[in-house]
Amino acid sequence: MIDTGSPNIQLSVNGAISVITLVRPEKLNALTFEMILALEHAAHLVDANTDVKVAIITGAGERAFCAGGDVNEWSKVQPEDFGLQWVRVGHRAFDALTRLRQPLIAALNGHALGGGVELAACADLRVGEEQIKVALPETGLGIIPGWSGTQRCVQRFGSQVVRRMALLGEALTADQALAAGVIDRITPQGESLAVAKEMAAQICARSAFATSATKIMINAADGEDGPRALEALGGIGAARSEELRKGLAAFKAKGKK
Repeated sequence: MIDTGSPNIQLSVNGAISVITLVRPEKLNALTFEMILALEHAAHLVDANTDVKVAIITGAGERAFCAGGDVNEWSKVQPEDFGLQWVRVGHRAFDALTRLRQPLIAALNGHALGGGVELAACADLRVGEEQIKVALPETGLGIIPGWSGTQRCVQRFGSQVVRRMALLGEALTADQALAAGVIDRITPQGESLAVAKEMAAQICARSAFATSATKIMINAADGEDGPRALEALGGIGAARSEELRKGLAAFKAKGKK
């Protein structure tokens, strides 16, 4: 295991596949502020590991992938700190996961609720077990889906299904989530991680560079940081050019004089 700064966020690497696991099953893997910071750190560690071609995120236990932010923790925070800590830092962590250079697969081993749906939306692909439910219950508590539930979730899943979940409080079954495009595949109970690893192996068999570049372009089309995506792809092209090699050689030769 690789240290993420929290025992509740585990990070492992096996060959070209990295797995991030939320480990708080007794609390439905609800996120504490410490876990949010650790998720951001884990994302940076994965992104920096050039041996990793695919990342998977999942939860421990059988009941929940993630039940969102820990209500007992965030409900005690002052409104200003709630906005500047929970919302802002949560966005920062989720953005880091979304913008991984590697494809990210979410293995929904259990229910995805509130922030858990928003966390799953960070992934490029989502595998859900047959018993799961997917819901955005925040408005029933008097709060909004604040980790991009009204933004990234709409971009990824479409506005109408988000309206049903966020405004009506509708909880989707696995079959409904598949039909709505919220998940990409249904597995029997207990098999989501194994199927996610099979999908990861399929991705690993393809060109790592082409896969990363394609993900960047899809993210840009999906509204994810288009200017950075353009500069990243432009930088790759420039770095691979003969002109750069000649320019660097001339610069180094000049420095030796």
